[in-house]
Amino acid sequence: DPAALMSASMTLALMVGMILAVAAILRLGFVANFISEPVLTGFKAGIGIVVIVDQIPKLLGLHFDKGGFVHNVGEIIGGLGHLSWATLAVGGGTIAGLVLCERWRPRWPAPLIVVGLMIVGAAFLGWERHGVELVGAIPTGLPSLGMPDFSLMEAMWPAAAGIALMSFAETAAVGRAFIAEGDPPLRPNTELFATGIANIGGAFFGSMAGGGGTSQTAVNRNAGAKTQMSTVVTAIATLLTMFLLAPFFASMPNATLAGVVIVYSVGLIHFADFREIRKIRRTEFVWALVAVAGVILLGTLK
Repeated sequence: DPAALMSASMTLALMVGMILAVAAILRLGFVANFISEPVLTGFKAGIGIVVIVDQIPKLLGLHFDKGGFVHNVGEIIGGLGHLSWATLAVGGGTIAGLVLCERWRPRWPAPLIVVGLMIVGAAFLGWERHGVELVGAIPTGLPSLGMPDFSLMEAMWPAAAGIALMSFAETAAVGRAFIAEGDPPLRPNTELFATGIANIGGAFFGSMAGGGGTSQTAVNRNAGAKTQMSTVVTAIATLLTMFLLAPFFASMPNATLAGVVIVYSVGLIHFADFREIRKIRRTEFVWALVAVAGVILLGTLK
C-alpha cells in the first residue's frame, strides 16, 4: 500500500531526527573524534568504489535486482552482452564532457553545462527511441503535508537507531574528509542537531531519513562551494525546479546522472593517501584496507 509505505517512511524520518537531536543535546558529537584518519581514508575510498559500481548499470543500460557488492559486480559482468550502446555513448559522453571541462575550463560550471546539453540532446534528437532511458515526468509543486504513524514507533526504533548512527557517522566522516586548510573547525554537535531538525521537519512532507552524503559533498566541493550559501542556492534551485523546471528534467538521461556521480565519486579514492599511510605505519595501512573491505563487502551500515 503506497500510502502505508509513505506513512512508515515519514515515521522513520521523524524518529531518526528525534534521536539525532537528543544526541546533540546530550553532546555526543565527541564520538566523531574516535574515527581515525586511516579508517576514514579507507571508508571514503570504499564508499567511492561502492557508489561507482552502483551507477555502472545505469551507465550501461542494464537491469537486475540489486544485491551486495559481489553480486552486483557479477551481474554487471554477466550482462555485458546485453548492454545498450546508445546508453553507454550518452554516459561516456557525459563523463568525457565533465573531465575535459574540468581540465581545460575549470572555472566553468561543468555539471550544469554537460547536463544541460544532454537534456537538449535527448529532447530534440529522440535518444529514447534508441533505448536511452530518461528520468521521466517529475511531479511539480510542493509536497503535501502529512502525519507520521506513531503506532509504528515501537516496531521501527531499531531501524531508526541504526540509521541515525549511520547518518551521523557518515556526516561526521564526510565533514572530516572534505575539510580544507582555512575552513572553520568542525562542530559535530551542531551537525547532529541540524541533521536532526532537518529530518524532523522533512518527515511531515514525506522526506526520507537522511544525512550528509559523500557523493553529493564531492560534487558540491568540486563545483567550488566554500560556505553554507551553496546549500541555500541548491535549495532555491530545487524550489525553482519543482515549480518551473521539472518538465525539462523529464528528458534527462539516467546515464547522464550516473556519469556525474561516477566522475565525482572517483575523487573519493586517493591511492596516494594509502601510500603515505603505508610509509608511516604498516598497521594503519592494514586498517585502511580493512575499512575499504568492510564497506565493500558488508555495506556502510553494517
